Amino acid sequence: MDIIDLALYEDIGDGDVTSAYFVDPQQFARAVLIARESCVLAGGKVAEEVFRRVEPSLQIAVLRRDGERLEQGDQIMDLFGKATAILTAERTALNFIQRLSGVATLTRRYVDAISGTHAILLDTRKTTPGLRKFEKAAIVAGGGTNHRIGLFDKVLVKDNHLATMSRDALVEAIARVRRERPGVKIELEADTLEQVRRFAALGGVERILLDNMTPAQIREALTFRKPDLTFEASGGIHLENIKEIAATGVDYISVGGLTHAARAIDLALDFQIIPKQ
Repeated sequence: MDIIDLALYEDIGDGDVTSAYFVDPQQFARAVLIARESCVLAGGKVAEEVFRRVEPSLQIAVLRRDGERLEQGDQIMDLFGKATAILTAERTALNFIQRLSGVATLTRRYVDAISGTHAILLDTRKTTPGLRKFEKAAIVAGGGTNHRIGLFDKVLVKDNHLATMSRDALVEAIARVRRERPGVKIELEADTLEQVRRFAALGGVERILLDNMTPAQIREALTFRKPDLTFEASGGIHLENIKEIAATGVDYISVGGLTHAARAIDLALDFQIIPKQ
């Protein structure tokens, strides 16, 4: 059972009793998904798939694509078919598309805030359990860049990892990754400028994460930059200070709030009953 099936089962269970008893099963309807506020759209394909799984015979016209800016009143999707199917799928479809559009909209605000600078906006693993692939896609729709998908596709050695090993053990671990997983990139988290200096001297490291550093500290850390070594700022970054962080010249800025602090966008499904012939 994938996340869409799970969400539908969570909402429908063994049946939509309201529609079963209060809606004529032969009644047809038209519904239009509309934006009630300006936003960046994401999750359109997910919402479409929700409707199709409930009733494959629904006629669905997708009017706007993920990544598009919408204004209040813009139409996103047009549906025609059995009223019971549209009503049964409505809430689950809206839950997905409202949440994902919220992530994309907030991401675009951050991207716009650092426009004209060298920095690239990254997401984090602070995602809703089960929704990571959808939220990561929403980040891209908003103009951001995915950091790592999970623990399996990139090494990020954080302070708690470093606390368990000596310098020699760290060097050996980096060498082992290079030998056994040559395609996996390695990033080390630094809390101090002394750590930055030491990590920059190590071989085999592609990026250093500057954790909760001030703009002045970031600028000093960047003096250790090399052609094969990039820097990422993270921690305590929000819309009010990201422009200042980006102005330091740092290569990447990661923001957990893109996913864990995004609010759902106000979208609505306008419903129209089709008179029987």
